[in-house]
Order: sequence, then structure tokens, then C-alpha cells
Amino acid sequence: MIVSVCVCTYVCIYIFMYVCLFVYLVLPAKPENISCVFYYEENFTCTWSPEKEASYTWYKVKRTYSYGYKSDVCPADNSTRGNASCSFLPPTITNPDNYTIQVEAQNADGIIKSDITHWTLDAIMKIEPPEIFSAKSVLGIKRMLQIKWKRPVLAPLSSSLKYTLRFRTINSAYWVNETYNLTGLRAFTEYVIALRCAPVESMFWSGWSQEKVGTTEEEAPYGLDLWRVLRPAKVDGRRPVQLMWKKASGAPVLEKALGYNIWYFPENNTNLTETVNTTNQTHELYLGGKTHWVYVISYNSLGESPVATLRIPAIDEKSFQCIEAMQACLTQDQLVVEWQSSVPEVDTWMVEWFPDLDSKPSTFSWESVSQARNWTIQKDELKSFWCYNISVYPVLGDRVGQPYSIQAYVREGIPSVGPVTEADNIGVKTVTITWKEIPKSQRNGFIRNYTIFYQAEDGKEFSKTVNSNILQYGLESLTRKTSYTLQVMASTSAGGKNGTTINFKTLSISEYFLYALDKNVGGLPNELLTTSCVDKLNLKEFDDPMNMEGDRVLKPYSAPSDFIDKLVVNFENFLEEVSTEELGKGQENILKDEKNEYVTSPYWPYRPPISTEIPQRKPQHSGIPEGTSSETKEQLSSVQSLRPEHLCEEGEPNPYLKNSVMTREFVTSEKPQDEA
Repeated sequence: MIVSVCVCTYVCIYIFMYVCLFVYLVLPAKPENISCVFYYEENFTCTWSPEKEASYTWYKVKRTYSYGYKSDVCPADNSTRGNASCSFLPPTITNPDNYTIQVEAQNADGIIKSDITHWTLDAIMKIEPPEIFSAKSVLGIKRMLQIKWKRPVLAPLSSSLKYTLRFRTINSAYWVNETYNLTGLRAFTEYVIALRCAPVESMFWSGWSQEKVGTTEEEAPYGLDLWRVLRPAKVDGRRPVQLMWKKASGAPVLEKALGYNIWYFPENNTNLTETVNTTNQTHELYLGGKTHWVYVISYNSLGESPVATLRIPAIDEKSFQCIEAMQACLTQDQLVVEWQSSVPEVDTWMVEWFPDLDSKPSTFSWESVSQARNWTIQKDELKSFWCYNISVYPVLGDRVGQPYSIQAYVREGIPSVGPVTEADNIGVKTVTITWKEIPKSQRNGFIRNYTIFYQAEDGKEFSKTVNSNILQYGLESLTRKTSYTLQVMASTSAGGKNGTTINFKTLSISEYFLYALDKNVGGLPNELLTTSCVDKLNLKEFDDPMNMEGDRVLKPYSAPSDFIDKLVVNFENFLEEVSTEELGKGQENILKDEKNEYVTSPYWPYRPPISTEIPQRKPQHSGIPEGTSSETKEQLSSVQSLRPEHLCEEGEPNPYLKNSVMTREFVTSEKPQDEA
């Protein structure tokens, strides 16, 4: 009884250990999807999945051949490890023949066998590609290429071969598969041809042969696309019309014309037909104000193209309008233009584009669009950082409507240069900043805005951003008698570029000083009229031969550029030494009225003063020191007479005051305030 129990216990333990061992075994994956190819006179290769197994897995391929009478193993040394392919080499490869293939996968834990597969060598044979040795047009047969090739050397002579031919135009990336003859091709066009073959019974094609290029025969020109640019009429009534033409869409790439014939005439009057022959693809006509018809053909040694026709409207003809809106957008590699039309009958459009440069455009590009309301162009066909004018013309029959135009960049950049800046109308607390537009060729994008950066000496920097249509701005609330540094930045969507840096200094005395000088200089002390100022007033005089009493007439002569500046400095020094109570009430108001401001006018460039003789004035008290020569007295008197109403007619700037513009309006505050 005890012996029986022990035996049963031993058996149970053995079974338990066997089950546990089986659970922990990791057998290789079963080989599946077995595929075999017979490379004629080279090898017989089989592949299977999984394509990559653990490195400790070995594969062995068992084959039966000679219709089942022989068998062998690949590889012969059982050394294939981790590779999911194996090849049988000659001389054991026989054809025709039938093979059976079974793949075994083995690792340290055991062996897994695939299902047995059956293969007929004729059905899986793959041979070398054929060789094309000519691709030529046939004389007298249009739009056809004759292809000749050689049969592959490594191909069974007993097997019939099938062929596939593919071709494409030389500038295309798309192949067309064709068998046997190549017909219906384009005239005078280069084609690239490639060929492959396979035994009739085989499921495998050879690789493609080396490519061969062939050219179809030339024909008469295919046709022309014709367009025009209408320019304003001349004084004599003649209207310049620039004609432009190019090969029509679909014309052979290699097509060449020997020349072009143009004839044109007024509508309903062919008796006035004029003809022109040219070898260029553009020609300028001078037409009258009436409607004209223009015809253009191209020709070569084989004939003429169909006639391209264009109607030139009369000058006073009103063209129809149907485009309501248009926009341009960028995709990854294209510029797309879309538009909306209010006339459904219009389904043909002419798109015209050219770079917007500082000079007159020398070339125009155009393209016809049919049955669509959008147009695309590859980005690489346009230049980066160039602005393009794009116009779309509706075409209805022979009538061309009004265009709709927009501007676009395919890529924007930071401007190449910044704005050139000037400071004008410098006052005590204000200044007018003016800048010039950046040349179109240097903008590199749409100018979105301008930013003015200005900073007082040893002070905080301030900025002001204005729209792109503003080229002048007045800064206010500045500090009197202070030096400032300023520059203007122009910005596109890609970034900004700073312009020239300028420096200016606000005045210590309001520009009302000119007015005060004219009205009150006679009452100022002698200390103000320093010798340094007087010595520089070299106004010229001459004797009037007609005046027997020796009266003098002064010629107009500009004071030195620093005269007013020095006079202002002297006047300021004078104010610091003399109590304001000693000055007249009118002077006190002018000096203390810090809130007086002026309204700036648009910037005018400087022009020299009008050459007009200054009329004689009656003698008046001028506050000239005693002992001053009569010549100097006359000079100082002439300075007092240089008032705006005398010299600055029709908006002329005063040449004696820096940054002055003579259309200012002075606003006087009601209550004088203390000086800042």
C-alpha cells in the first residue's frame, strides 16, 4: 500500500514538472508567407516572415526538386541565423521543374515547421531587362516614335517573352505605360522610353531597361496666346499698344518659329490694313482712338500657325465690370489667387502679373484661365522679397472687361534699409519728424507701420508707432533747450529696420521771438546787439544812379546761417541778467507764454528766397548804439524789415530762420504761465 502511494506521488510530480517546463518554453514563430523567385541562371531564392527573428533563431529550408526525386537543405551548413531568406545556387537548379519548400525555425527550446509550399519554375522566373537601341520618328508619319530593342541575353530561348513600354515627356515626372507602338504623341517633342519584359508564363517582370530619348517630327507651329497692354494716348491722339505673344498652352516644348506676321486695321475698314513682320515676341503699335482688330501668326519651314485674334477697344469705350472681390493666399509651395464674379456668363479670364519696381516694368507675364475662378503659380517661379502686381481681366467673347488688381509677395523679409529722416519746425516743446518712403526694390515686404524712437540726452527712450501711410508726425511735450536723438523704424511682417539717426535740440525761446524781434527790438538794450552779430551782417549796398540825393537801395542778401542762433543766445543771456519786471508787458507775455503752440503744415522742401528788392522804410528808432557806422545802421534796419509778409509769399520758407514754415498759425494763451 505504501509502495503504491509512493509511485503515484512520483508520477504526479513528474507530470507537474513537465507541464511547468512546457509553459516556460519559448519556441520560435512559425515561418509564414513563403515567397520564392527563380532568377534565371543565377539562383532560386525564398523569403518568409517574420522577416527578423531573435538572433538565437536558426532557419533551414528543405527542398525537393527533379519532380520530387531529389532533396537538399539550404543552407548546407545550417548556419542561417536570424535571416529570413535563403538561396539555392546552380548546378542544382533545373528548369523546367517543380519544387516543394518547407522552412524550419529552431532555437534552444525547440523546432517549428512551416506548411509545405509548391513552386513551378516557369511561373516564377525573372529575367534581365531588354536593351532599347533606338527610338526614332518615322519619316512621313506624324506624332509617332518607332522603338527597337534587343531580347535579354539571359533569357530561355524556348520561352516567349511579353513586354511593357513606358514613356514620358522629357520635362515630366509621370510615366505612361504602353505596349508596342507609341502613337498619338505630340509633335516635335522629346520622349523618354523604358522597357521591361517577362516570360509569358511568369508572374514576375524584369527590371526596367536603361532609358532612351526619342524626338517626334516637327510640324507647323501649334498656335499663339496673344495679349496687350494699353497705354495712354499721346498728344497727337495716337495710342501706344504693346502687343505680346507666346506659344499657346499645349504647344511642343521644342517648337521654334522663324518669324511672326502681324496685320491690323480699324473695325469695319479692312482697306486700311497694315502689316508688320518681326522675329520678336512683342511689338508696339500706334493706333488711333477707334476700335481696331489685330491678327498674329507664327511660321516655320513647315507652315503657319492658326491665327490669334485680339480686339483693341476704342478710347472712349466703357468696359464692363464683373469682378467683385479678389484675394491672394500662400500654400506650402504655391501662390493662389481667387476672385468672385457677378456675371455667371464670364468663364474666361486673363491673369497678368509683373514686379512692382521703382522703374517702369519691362516685361509682363500673363496666362489664360478658363472655367475656373482661381489661378495658381509655383512660388519658385516668382522672386522672394519682390512685390508683384497681379491683375485679372474678365473676357467675354472678344470683349475684355475692367481688371481687378492686388499686390502680393511670395516671401517677405526685413527692409534692406530704413527710412531717411529729417527734423523740421523745431520749437520749444515740439518738433515735426518727416521721413521718406523706402524705395520699392528695398522694402522686401509690405510696410506695416513706422515706429519713431526718440530719447533726450541722458533720458528715457520713448516710441510712437504710426500707420504705413503716414510719413510725417509731430512730437509734443518735449523738454526745452534739450538735445534729442531720434530714428524711425520701418516694419514688415518679417521684422523692422532702423533708419538714419538724427540729432536735434529744442529751442530755449519760442519761435515767437521772430515776431518779438520785429516788434520790440527797437526797445532792447545795446547789450543784445553784440558786435559779433553785427560784424556778420554784410548786406550789400549800391548807389542808385537815378537818385541824385544819394539815397541807397539795399539788395536782398541772406544773413549768415548762425546769425539768428547767436542773436537768440544773446537774448537769452540778456533775460538771465535783467529782471522780467523791467521788460515791457508785451515782451513779458511772449517770454512766459510756454503754452503757445503752432499748427504745422505739410513738409515743404527748402527753396531759396525770392529775389526781390526790399523797399525803403521810413527812419525809426532802432536801438542802435551810438557810434555805429551808417552802413551798419542800414544793415540792421534791413534785418528788422525781414518779416514773413515781405519775403515768404506763396508759402516760401523764411531763409533766415532754420526749420521755419511760413503757414503756421500762432495760438496765444489767455493767461501767461511761468517758464518751464
